Amino acid sequence: MTANTPAPVLAELEQGQVVAERTLAFSRDSLVRYAGASGDFNPIHYRDDVAASVGLPGVIAHGMLTMGAVVQPVVDWLGDPGRIRDYQVRFTRPVVVDPVAGAEVEVTATVARIDAEASTARIDLTVRFGGQTVLGRAQLVVGLD
Repeated sequence: MTANTPAPVLAELEQGQVVAERTLAFSRDSLVRYAGASGDFNPIHYRDDVAASVGLPGVIAHGMLTMGAVVQPVVDWLGDPGRIRDYQVRFTRPVVVDPVAGAEVEVTATVARIDAEASTARIDLTVRFGGQTVLGRAQLVVGLD
C-alpha cells in the first residue's frame, strides 16, 4: 500500500481473497542483527556446530523474527499496524538459514472469515520455506471500517 492507496474496506473483501504476498529473505547477518535487537543470543541462531549438536539441520532463524517478519505484508496492506486486533501462530518447522544462500520465506495472506457485525476479518497466513509450511495456524484478526 502506498500513501495514495486507501485503507482496505471490509465490504470489499471476499472470503478466499489474497490480500498480500511476499518473499522475504533472511541472511546470517539478519539473524545477528535480530539477536542484538532482541537480546536472544542462543548460539543455534549463529553457530552451525551448536545447531548440529542439538539435532538441528543448521543455523535457524529466531521464531520471533520469523513471526514478526511474515506479518509485515499484512501491515503494509492495512496501512496501520493498529488495525491488528489479534495475531497468533504455531511454529511447525524451523527456517534454516544457509551461510551463503540465506533463506527465502514465502508469505501469502488470505481472507479466511469476515465478521461484518464486529467489523473484522480473519486473515490466514500461509508461510512456506523450501516448499514446506513453517508456521501453522498463522492467523490475524484485523479491524476494518
